[in-house]
Amino acid sequence: MSELFTLFFNNLFPILLAAGIGFVLAKWLKINPRPLSQVVFYVFSPVLVFNLIKNSQLSNQDILRTLAFALILMMCIGLLTWLIGGLLRFDRKMMAAVMITAIFMNAGNYGLPLTSFAFGEQALAYASIFFVISAMFTNTIGIVIASSGSMSVIDSIKGLVKFPAIYALAFGILFLQFGWKLPSGLDRSVALLSNAAIPCMLVLLGMQLVNIRLDGHIKPLILTSSMRLLIAPMLAFGLTRLFGMSGAAQQAVVLEAGMPVAVLTTILATEFDTAPTFVTTAVLITTLLSPLTLTPLLAFLGA
Repeated sequence: MSELFTLFFNNLFPILLAAGIGFVLAKWLKINPRPLSQVVFYVFSPVLVFNLIKNSQLSNQDILRTLAFALILMMCIGLLTWLIGGLLRFDRKMMAAVMITAIFMNAGNYGLPLTSFAFGEQALAYASIFFVISAMFTNTIGIVIASSGSMSVIDSIKGLVKFPAIYALAFGILFLQFGWKLPSGLDRSVALLSNAAIPCMLVLLGMQLVNIRLDGHIKPLILTSSMRLLIAPMLAFGLTRLFGMSGAAQQAVVLEAGMPVAVLTTILATEFDTAPTFVTTAVLITTLLSPLTLTPLLAFLGA
């Protein structure tokens, strides 16, 4: 028990404290999280991804394997959720809501900091690739699911051109492959912005939770929470064996798989009227429950 407490205190407590500060500030000062969200989206996240990849020791095989792993994991989670939701006879809107909450995890402003604290920079590089592919999925497949088919796949894919982390990943891979170096002044600027990313992500996480309310349906909540916090990391661990992933790679992707529901799903649910009350509840419940599942997961992964 003392070992689990130490894992919680050293790895999860700093995240919860920073997020708690963001929550209190947003609640007390009525701060709108959107401006900070835009800065994180357009500046800090892409710079962090670029800096991690270009300075990593990842090979082409490592990068492609992590990308394929993330894609297959989310497809497996989606298929399993759809089958169980069909057995439980969820209506069309609830099925869409459960799908987006089960598939899409908070891989960015929760997963990246936790991976960094627990397993260091090498694992963080793998986690950043996972984060990029999960964000791509959220902004394409997530929109299609949430809209229940009201938006074409082509229109969803067009939204990818607005996602700067994709370009950051591509440039990071080019710098890694060709051994390119930035001029000293630019490199220091990238390092400064990259170092600011994780603190801002954590404060933003707390600010985004201010407007979430506790309300929702029991069966869908149990399914989403189980898929996101329990079944997803177990599936991920099994897939790492098939993909031959071990060490930092395995630690990063399994931990990312066990993250709570992505806050972005609340925006999708509100935009397309896809059971938004349930979705916001799922985000809150899984975030509150996550320390109970992530702490033993960290112990299992050897943090």
